[in-house]
Amino acid sequence: MSTSTARRAGPREWGGLAVLSLPTVLLGLDVTVLYLALPSLAEDLRPSGTETLWIMDAYGFLIAGFLITMGTLGDRIGRRRLLMIGAAAFGAVSVVAAFSDSPGLLITARAALGIAGATLMPSTLALIGNMFADARQRSVAIGVWATSFALGMAVGPLVGGAMLARFWWGSAFLLAVPVAVVLLVAAPVLIPEYRAPRSGRFDLLSVVLSLLAILPVIYAVKRFAKEGPDAPTVVAAVVGVVVAVLFVRRQGGLESPLLDVRLFADRTFSAALSILLVGLVGVGGVMLLVTQQLQLVEELPPIEAGGWMGPPALMMFAAAIGAPLVARRVPPGIVVAAALALSAVGYALLTQVNATGGIALVVTGFGLVYLGLGAIAALGTDLVVGAAPPERAGSAAAMSETVQELGLALGVAVLGSLATAVYRGGVDDEIPAGTPAGVAGPAGDSLAGASSVADRLPPGLLDQAKEAATAGLNVATLVAAIGVLALSFLSAAALRHIGAIGGDGPAESETAPARHSGSRV
Repeated sequence: MSTSTARRAGPREWGGLAVLSLPTVLLGLDVTVLYLALPSLAEDLRPSGTETLWIMDAYGFLIAGFLITMGTLGDRIGRRRLLMIGAAAFGAVSVVAAFSDSPGLLITARAALGIAGATLMPSTLALIGNMFADARQRSVAIGVWATSFALGMAVGPLVGGAMLARFWWGSAFLLAVPVAVVLLVAAPVLIPEYRAPRSGRFDLLSVVLSLLAILPVIYAVKRFAKEGPDAPTVVAAVVGVVVAVLFVRRQGGLESPLLDVRLFADRTFSAALSILLVGLVGVGGVMLLVTQQLQLVEELPPIEAGGWMGPPALMMFAAAIGAPLVARRVPPGIVVAAALALSAVGYALLTQVNATGGIALVVTGFGLVYLGLGAIAALGTDLVVGAAPPERAGSAAAMSETVQELGLALGVAVLGSLATAVYRGGVDDEIPAGTPAGVAGPAGDSLAGASSVADRLPPGLLDQAKEAATAGLNVATLVAAIGVLALSFLSAAALRHIGAIGGDGPAESETAPARHSGSRV
């Protein structure tokens, strides 16, 4: 589609973008608010250790598992319709979560929130692709969309901390209700409907196979982060990979597949997905470690730690908005490569953080990491959606979100495990013989564990634990710096065939399927 003939968006579409950004902010907010609510939640509901893990993980498992299904379902029944159904369900189930009186009910509500959340991200992203046909406008719109999630994550500690200071833990879930109401009222006015003109039969077996492929892999990644490569981790990973092969083979033989595997033949689509996956691995692991550094090493309260996360969020916002504007004159491959190189500098700065007063260095380094994230989230997502024909935009958007979820989980597993190994190596030999098991165990496991028994630790051991945790951050970020720098060079090579967006060169993939007009209401 050439930019000379593409219909340019007007005030209605930009107003619709504001509405579509609301659920994205909400999902980002949900990531951080629950961490703040967990202590008071645990005191009230008294979940077991296993129940606590499921309260935290049920949402992520289900949202990752259902993204592809919901993306394709929106293509078939209408993306605005699915968005409104999902928003209504998310608001209603949030009320159930807020007033849960048992761990089991809260786990069930969190799982339902994951399924409802899976309808929101691909629907909003695919609708943006429909509403903004002009390549330049679409890039800016996706940049705004990409920053909305980070904005939610950034304000989560501030908003959540303020609410939890006045109300009970369930109030954190009620933030979803006004967002759902606004979306349900405004969507029919500002957002056009879109559905694929030739949707075909919805294959339920493909849905089952997609779940059996994604969920075991996500479980294996999360378990690896906690337990290492034990038997359940390996079995889950093997099951996921085997079923994934069966899923792909089935999709290739269907006239109306759940996931059009032909999209992967497009080198822009495949390259952009790969960049998003690998780029998010570094961000996922370092985000966890930086949060730990601010709260456990620097001993900042959640609200203050959230305030220090504000500047990096602003840098991400600037990159996500600015990168598409720069890509109007400079090829996206060069923009992405330059942003990733700056990210590598940020990771390198984090290798120099020490355990005594390193807040400014942490924030500066993490800000550069977030700058790279903003650029690849905006441009990478735009390239993925732009490479797909309109009737497959929902499926393409779902793939973009799925690889980002997987990248974040892999980052926590790989870099988190590496940092944990460094921590344990630095603390184990420092624990005096005869230290009670109830103290030695938590202290040797993690800095969070050492902090929980700080009043019973031998003198100086907590300081040693902080130094060991900081050393773990240093080693993990060194690995991330090397990987992201390599990704920078690979990105420039993999995306070199793409010209400036909306310019004289090919604004979209050279091999992308021809775009067709779908059914817009």
